Parts: sequence; C-alpha cells; structure tokens
Amino acid sequence: MRARQRREPASDAAVAAGVRFATELLGRQAQAAWQMVNESNGEAGDAARLAEGELQQIERQIGELQSVAGSNQDARRQLQSLQQQLESVRKQILAHTHAWRITELARHPQRPYMLDYVQRLFSGFSEVHGDRAFGDDQAMVCGIANYHGHEVMVIGQQKGRDTKEKLARNWSMPNPEGYRKALRAMKLAEKFGKPVLSFVDTLGAFPGLGAEERGQGEAIARNLREMARLRVPVVATVIGEGGSGGALAIAVADRVLMLQNAIYSVISPEGCAAIMWRDAGKKDLAAEAMKITAEDLQKLGCVDGVIPEPEGGAQNDHDEAARLLDAELQKQVEHLTQLSTDELLSRRYEKFRRMAQFFENS
Repeated sequence: MRARQRREPASDAAVAAGVRFATELLGRQAQAAWQMVNESNGEAGDAARLAEGELQQIERQIGELQSVAGSNQDARRQLQSLQQQLESVRKQILAHTHAWRITELARHPQRPYMLDYVQRLFSGFSEVHGDRAFGDDQAMVCGIANYHGHEVMVIGQQKGRDTKEKLARNWSMPNPEGYRKALRAMKLAEKFGKPVLSFVDTLGAFPGLGAEERGQGEAIARNLREMARLRVPVVATVIGEGGSGGALAIAVADRVLMLQNAIYSVISPEGCAAIMWRDAGKKDLAAEAMKITAEDLQKLGCVDGVIPEPEGGAQNDHDEAARLLDAELQKQVEHLTQLSTDELLSRRYEKFRRMAQFFENS
C-alpha cells in the first residue's frame, strides 16, 4: 500500500504571490465600485448603496486573506495597501453623494422641529395667533418666551409628525397670512425692544391658487424689506429645510445659523433637476451642484455659523441637538443685545450687501 504523500506548506514567495494576485483583483473591483457611482448619471444615492455593499464584501475577503498571509510581511503589506485603497474609494463615494445624504437627513421624519426646540430652549412660551387680516396660519408659529433672562419673540415654520398634523400645518408651507402673522409678531417685538429668534424649516411658501390671490409674493417681499430695517436683534437658524423665499422671509437676520445637516436653497434638488435635465431623478447631481449644505454656504458667506449635531444627525438625540443649538444661540443673543440700534442696522445692511460678490472691479 502506497504511503500517503504529505502536503508541503506553501513557501513565503508563493503566499506573497497569491496574495498579490488577489489584492490586485480586489483593488480593481473597488475602483469599479467607484466608477459605478461616478458614472451614475444622477442616481448616485442608489449607486452608492450598491457600491458600499461591494466594498463590504471586499473587506470580508481581506479578512480571509489575512489568515492566509499569516506572518508573511510582504503579503501583509499588500493587504494593508489594499485596505488604504478601500478607504480612499469610500471617501470618494461619500464626497460624491454628500449633498444628497445631507438633504435626506434634513428631511428625516424624526428630526426635531421648531416646537421641539421651543419646548427645550424656552420657558413661558405664549403663542401669538392670526394676522388680523385673514386668519391664523398654523404652518407659521409665533410667540413670546423667556430665554436665559431675555424676553424674546420666537417665530418659525412647524412641520407635522402624522397625517392629521401635516394637513393642519400644511406641510410647513405658509400662506400669506402666515408671513403677515410673522411680521406682526416681529413688529410687536420691535415695539417693546425684544430680540427675534426665527427657526427656518420649510419646503417653501405655499404655491396654491388661494395663496396667490391673497398676495403671497407681496407678503414675502414686505417681510424682506421690514426685516432688513427691524430695530432689534434678529437671529435666524435653519434647522431642517430652508426652501427659497419661503425660508428667506423669516431669515433676513443679523446672524444666520445652520444646523450641520440642514439645507438652504432657492429650489429643491428634485425641482432643479427637473428644470435643468428634465429628469427629477438626477437630484443627487443637482444637490451637489447647488451648494446647499451648511458647509458650502458658510464658505460662500451666506450663513454665519454651522452648529454641530449629535452623531448620525439631530434625529438621534433631540435633547443633545437642542443643547448644541442653545450654546451658539445664547452667545449670539448676548453679543447682539450689546450693540446700538444704528450699529445693528448698519452691520445687517453690510452683511447682505457683501453676499454674491464674486468679481473684483478692475
């Protein structure tokens, strides 16, 4: 009977060669995942999810190869290089889809809304109702409250959690009476010398027929003019979506802040994509091109500060999100209340005049 031949262990050179072949193959797969996202033609979100699945599979294979490599230093260096390549690809994918991921977080259904912050930041909140002309718009909430020793006027758009509340709040899209109520509240604050704190969270002003008949454009324009010359400190914070003139109508402020995962733009990414490419599916591409994130807008000089959020987004910890906002809001209120009225108005004017200055005079 023939003796069974004992299998000889592979040499170090053979192990290194095998690992080298595998890492080159996996490296090409990682690059292919990035190319899939890069050439996704506006559907980068879906492509990124598929690519992440590919990268996770490659990571599992790296783990298996590490057991094969053992103590072979050459093989381990190759695996380390592949791991670095994988991280580089992942960063490229995240950067490519960054703006749309922020948009999804800004719209998260569990994100804290205006009244969630009112509950956590203010005491003695007393709501102001109606515009004294047509009615009371529940999409716009206004009220007097106490804030760290200051009496302030709080205004902002409020979204709904369930269907009933969404209908009542009109999906946070104010009608003209909402903007006129906000202006009435701001004028009341001006009369008694109280700071105004606004919270922006709207898709935009309501575009319905009734809103147009009652003067939606005029209501927004009047707010812009009156806020520009309001004789009290104004601090606006974009806490979710800041949609077009509907957002700006309560955001002409001495300080404009944005939460880390909020967006602020003249049109939604879907709307921009539908106009530019006749395809709303290219929303990822539009979101990146429009520079709608807090980081981008701060670089452009459109907002004054970016407020960090709890890890993963404000929806994960409402109390912590409120605490982080409170720290910055209190600092701004304390600073602005020290300025004279003339200095306040002068600085506000110069702030908005400096925006969109992209060219120098020759």
